[in-house]
Formats: sequence, structure tokens, C-alpha cells
Amino acid sequence: MSRPPEENWDIEISPKHSLFDLRVKDTWHYRDLLLLLVRRDFVAFYKQTILGPIWFFIQPAITILIYTLVFSKLANISTNDIPPPLFYLAGTIMWNYFSDCLIKTSTVFKDNAAVLGKVYFPRLIMPLSIVLSNLVRFAVQFVLFIVLMVFYWSKGFTIASNMAVFFFPVIILLIAALGLGLGMIISAVTTKYRDLAFVVTFGVPLLMYATTVIYPLSVAVAKYPKYAWIIKYNPMTALIETFRYGFLGKGTFSWGLLGYSAGITAVILLIGIVIFNKVERTFVDTV
Repeated sequence: MSRPPEENWDIEISPKHSLFDLRVKDTWHYRDLLLLLVRRDFVAFYKQTILGPIWFFIQPAITILIYTLVFSKLANISTNDIPPPLFYLAGTIMWNYFSDCLIKTSTVFKDNAAVLGKVYFPRLIMPLSIVLSNLVRFAVQFVLFIVLMVFYWSKGFTIASNMAVFFFPVIILLIAALGLGLGMIISAVTTKYRDLAFVVTFGVPLLMYATTVIYPLSVAVAKYPKYAWIIKYNPMTALIETFRYGFLGKGTFSWGLLGYSAGITAVILLIGIVIFNKVERTFVDTV
């Protein structure tokens, strides 16, 4: 009897692996699926809508209009001499990217249970596709921010951009990692406790008010020094303030706060990956 030929496999699927195994090689192998899911999310969200992707511009435009009327005109909250629409748009597009990544990732197991329970692929593909599809939306809204910035510059407003603008890619990476890490932690819990998904949907918009989206950090420190530490040590605060400081030249820039945000983000992402890797093995039994 002749010996059977050796079998060489491109991918080997095993039921057990290290909690710290990111399976980067497998994820890269399925990069076409990742791009397909990003395209699916984009098309599905705006399918059968009249205005389609124009909503990318309408949503932040309406938001900054309301913020300008309520917080700038009625509440008279300072924007550090930055035109209110420009100030609010800078904070809004950053916060929207974070909140979209967090909220949509937090229900990734529940929303994709039918697919995840039948077909094998690296489960990390799903939350990564959410982060990338939201990045497309952010990119479009960032163009709106640049257009508005050029408009005010043409009207005589001084745009004092500085070297901190080069931190922009790092800031976006940290926001994506923070939303991804928190989302994966919450998604692991929502597989068993569905109520948490409602808490996240309700709580994340409220969390915005503990971040410098509608007011600068300097105003919070000056007016509410007793509670300002909550805002100051919110990981998103340093990222938004650095973004404003880099592009508009006004705001609070601190190496310490930026390093703190990066450290907290790294810890949260690591915890999220560990928990996600653990839950993905058995989530089908509970979803």
C-alpha cells in the first residue's frame, strides 16, 4: 500500500488558541472579505434613501446649527474666539466617529449571529469592518470641516495651524482603537445581557457632555474646577483638544494628557481583544 501524499493546508482552524493571539495573518488573508463588508455597510445604510451619501453632510450641518443656536447664542458658552460653527464641527466629527465605532461594535455578535454561526473567518474582521466603514464617513465630514475652515479664512479669520496638525493620523488611530476596544468589551457582555445594548445607545450621547465637544477645556477648568478632572481625564478630551489646536491654533495641547489618552486606549484595546477572543468561541451558544 502506497503512503498518502502529504497534505499542505493554507489555513489551519483550531478550537483553542491564545487569548493574545490576534490572528493577524488570518485577518490579512481575509482582507477581501473586510473590504466587502465595508462596502456592504456603506450601501446598506443609504440604500433606498433619497439623498443617499449627502446625509454625510446634512447630519453634521444640522448638528452644528443647533449647537450654535443653543450653546453659543442662548447659553453664551465661549469657543475660545473660534467661530462657533467651526468649533462645534471640529468636535462633532471626532465624537461621531468614536461613538459610531463604539455603538456599532458593541452589538457586533448579536447583529451578525446568523453569519458568524455558519461560516468561518477571523471574527475580528467584523469589528474592523465597522471601524473602516465609519472612517469613510469621517473622511467625508472632514472634507466639510476643511471647506468651512477655508471659508472662514477667506472671510478674514486667522487660521493659525501648527505642527500639532501632524498628530492627526495618530489621533484618528487612537479614536478608532478606543471605540473598537470599548465596543468589543461591551459586545462580549451583550451576548448574555441584552439590556446593556440599550444602556450604551442611551448613555454614549450623554457621555459627549463630559467631553470637550461643545466647550473648550479651558472653560470647564475655569468655571467648574471641582468637576473639571472628569472632563480632563476623559481619553477623548485630549484627542479633540489636540485636533482643534493643530488645525485651528487654539485649544489645549498637553503631552501629558495626550500620552495619558494613548496609554488608556492601549490598555482598553488590549482588554477588548482578550475578552473578544474568549467570547467568540462560545457566543453562538448564548446569542
